Amino acid sequence: MTIRVAYSSVNYKDGLAVRADGRVARRYPLVPGIDLSGTVLESADPRLGPGQEVVAHGFDLGVSHHGGLAEIARVPAAWVLPLPKGMTLREAMAIGTAGYTAALCVERLERGGVRPAAGPVIVTGASGGVGSVAVDLLAARGYRVVASTGKDGARERLRRLGAEEVIGREETSAASTRPLEHARWAAAIDTVGGSTFAFLLRTMSYGATIAITGNTGGIRVETTVLPFILRAVNVLGVESVRTPMPERAAVWRRLATDLRPRHLEEMTTEVPLGEVAAALDSVVRGGLWGRTVVRVGGEPAA
Repeated sequence: MTIRVAYSSVNYKDGLAVRADGRVARRYPLVPGIDLSGTVLESADPRLGPGQEVVAHGFDLGVSHHGGLAEIARVPAAWVLPLPKGMTLREAMAIGTAGYTAALCVERLERGGVRPAAGPVIVTGASGGVGSVAVDLLAARGYRVVASTGKDGARERLRRLGAEEVIGREETSAASTRPLEHARWAAAIDTVGGSTFAFLLRTMSYGATIAITGNTGGIRVETTVLPFILRAVNVLGVESVRTPMPERAAVWRRLATDLRPRHLEEMTTEVPLGEVAAALDSVVRGGLWGRTVVRVGGEPAA
């Protein structure tokens, strides 16, 4: 399928893909961009014909297959979804892979029985793409959200998204010799991993659930079995790259309806394709707030 790309976005994985030490790109040369929205130009798939507005993300896009940071993209039809009704091409990439992952975390938590009455939900890495959307979605659904961030300048922004409390990264990444600490959280969305994940395991309430979907804080975790056998803590691994297409389509439909972010524009910065290199460098250094959408071709003429 050939797609005229309208928008892409900047994700942490994209930043790694353009670094020699990033260990993400599996071929060279490679056009990065793990997501895109645009209009079909040519297609052999009867589901999605020319003129259809579409979204694609994940699978091998921007990793071992040329990605969305190009005016024209050739993408396997099996990776492509129709743009949900009521959503623009720009909105789709303002949400992008990160927003989709946040929605998938919320959906998985609620499928596992988490409800607002259970208690506070903590979101780590809350100023990033996944974290900021997760804060917005959870607050809209009535949860008491506690946001964790290492950026002092993001605190007021996170409160505007709906966080009732904002705590520092130094608290959630602190080492401890205690296998269990004061039980604080009914659920968590962890985009950081490493020592932050270990902190969450020590501080979850009885029967609580963690949806973990990131490792910007490292892949190694020092913990014990006690959170699992004494507090019945549950851990859900959320992987958004190869989500089966029926589930992927259902989550995107929800992002256009009941899981639609309330503050999408407030958390979104737009850059033109010609200026994306600086944003890709910044996302790896933790210098971006919320979502960064890349204007490739823009919306088609009415």
